[in-house]
Amino acid sequence: MKATHAEMGAAPQYDETVVRYFTVATALWGVVAFLVGVVIALQLAFPVLNFDLPWLSFGRLRPLHTSAAIFAFGGCALFATSLHVVQRTCRVPLYGGREVAMFLFWGYQLFIVMAAVGYVTGVTQGKEYAEPEWYVDLWLTLVWVVYLIVFLGTIMRRQEPHIYVANWFYLAFIVTVALLHVVNNLSVPVSFFGAKSYSAFAGVQDALTQWWYGHNAVGFFLTAGFLGMMYYIIPKQANRPVYSYRLSIVHFWSLIFLYIWAGPHHLHYTALPEWAQTLGMVFSVMLWMPSWGGMINGIMTLSGAWEKLRTDPVLRFMVTAVAFYGMSTFEGPLMSVRAVNSLSHYTDWTIGHVHSGALGWVALISFGAVYYLVPVLWHRERLYSLRLVAWHYWIATIGIILYITSMWVSGILQGLMWRSYDELGFLQYSFVETVDAMHPFYVIRAIGGIFFLLGALIMLYNLCRTIRGDLRNETPVERLQPAPAAAE
Repeated sequence: MKATHAEMGAAPQYDETVVRYFTVATALWGVVAFLVGVVIALQLAFPVLNFDLPWLSFGRLRPLHTSAAIFAFGGCALFATSLHVVQRTCRVPLYGGREVAMFLFWGYQLFIVMAAVGYVTGVTQGKEYAEPEWYVDLWLTLVWVVYLIVFLGTIMRRQEPHIYVANWFYLAFIVTVALLHVVNNLSVPVSFFGAKSYSAFAGVQDALTQWWYGHNAVGFFLTAGFLGMMYYIIPKQANRPVYSYRLSIVHFWSLIFLYIWAGPHHLHYTALPEWAQTLGMVFSVMLWMPSWGGMINGIMTLSGAWEKLRTDPVLRFMVTAVAFYGMSTFEGPLMSVRAVNSLSHYTDWTIGHVHSGALGWVALISFGAVYYLVPVLWHRERLYSLRLVAWHYWIATIGIILYITSMWVSGILQGLMWRSYDELGFLQYSFVETVDAMHPFYVIRAIGGIFFLLGALIMLYNLCRTIRGDLRNETPVERLQPAPAAAE
């Protein structure tokens, strides 16, 4: 991103307070999400850890973990980076002023807490990624509309004639998630004060609507938004222009068009009409092209600066995240093919796939973004310790590898055991036997989760020391990092 005429004049007074709040919340909610994930992973391996308490049972903690990881950790990362990027690329402060911006922060935190209380008390809709009941949905809708107004209003007031591509991805994420949220959560409350509602849809229609929402929550919340993060922060950290701006535009429009139709691949071999299943499969396979185009664009941005991967662990986080994005977007379309899906569906293979994207792509790019933002927002010379960043990187990467490989192996083993027949045509294994065979893999998964949690705690310590203004004495190579002042 080259300097523009606006950068030559007086620098605008950006609203960094709300971005700071969301950045800190990202780190804190990340620790919470990973901690709950470790607890439920241990519960799968050792069911006695449910303690026969309903609010600590796997069935209630599992949606707490998924929503904390997606909407608390990932959501706060998206708020922080989008509100930072839109100001810097448009050269204007946030539309609506500080009061509206702070409403966004506290309103979104209230949504997270309301949803979490519902999960542990059993007040949910029972929909994947859409568990909160109607009163929580209404509040989130209000907050999200304000988010759209702030983001779009900032773009409309921009001092730059050009809208940088990161803002395209962020805007697509905001608008599409709003549409998905409203339609999928259309419901009728049992009573005005009742914490229970019934979906406006039923049967196959409800399932199709849910997975139109569910898969596009992945496609737009966990993909498009974080691609906006990639297109801004990797060039900044590497101090290199985007490899191909033209490719980024092709990437945007093809991804936005194709992703919205891929949801039915979650419903193979169900009552959904076969033509709809096939439609989801075909569009999923077509997603290979734009997804890998974006991956190539992100990685090739380092052309001429590959040596920085050796000395800059923050950049290493981001590039590894893009590699995981490429891997998970190859695996997803593969698993959408009906023949492959007959083996993978309902198995731990799906869990491994989801976490290769959630931990490898979403979490690693978020870690890199937070490490980039904190010195910039708190006007520090550099992070407290790049050596700790490197430790975090390797510990988290080992955790991811342990997690996803154990789930790939256990998932394929599950699928094969479920379809094994003896010479008389009866199932060779009972369901209990397939569950028992998963135990060592669940233990490995829990160990991987513990590694990932440990890395997040190292990050939290590093960020706290950076915010305090502490600097650890390190060798010049360990200190090497683009100065925040030069990045803007």
